[in-house]
Amino acid sequence: MQESGGYVVGWGTLALINAGLAQSKGRGGMNWFLLSLLLGPLATFLLVVSNSLDNTPAP
Repeated sequence: MQESGGYVVGWGTLALINAGLAQSKGRGGMNWFLLSLLLGPLATFLLVVSNSLDNTPAP
C-alpha cells in the first residue's frame, strides 16, 4: 500500500505541472488539471505538441 502512494503523488504533481503549462499556452488551467488527473502523461504530450492560443505571428 505504501508504494502506491508514490504514484498518487507523482500523478498529482504531473497534473499541477500540466495546469501551469496549459496556462502558459493560453488554455484553461483547471480544465487541463482535471483532464491530466484522468489521462496523465498523455495530456502532457497533447499540451507539448499543441500550439499556443495567442494570436501573435511566429517569427
